[in-house]
Amino acid sequence: MELVTGVSLWELIKHLKQWLANLKRASDQRKNQSVNALRSVIIAARNTTAYIRQINESGVQSHATEARLSEQWTRLGFELNDLGLSKLAKRCEVKGRYWADPNQFDDSFLEKADISLVRMEQLARQMVSEIER
Repeated sequence: MELVTGVSLWELIKHLKQWLANLKRASDQRKNQSVNALRSVIIAARNTTAYIRQINESGVQSHATEARLSEQWTRLGFELNDLGLSKLAKRCEVKGRYWADPNQFDDSFLEKADISLVRMEQLARQMVSEIER
């Protein structure tokens, strides 16, 4: 699996710019699908943030919640890939795999993958803003 590093972060930005340029010529339906998928990334990031807060405050993990988060992130990965956002989709896929089993990744992999909730929400917000211009 390809890591998202500083170099591939630049590639992700280039990919997103090219994708946005192509989307400008797309149908309104395709634009709406893209905005909805990107908004779903923001929602998933917020759901995950709320769950992490719950763990931090209560010290109790929920395997059911983690399974739901894994499914949500994995579905987003599929949806974004179908829309041509393969690099963001890969980040969602890694996030989905993480929530299925957090122990499968070491900290250095996660840091290099740059799948922080803040970063993923920021990318999604930037893209929605560009589409809605």
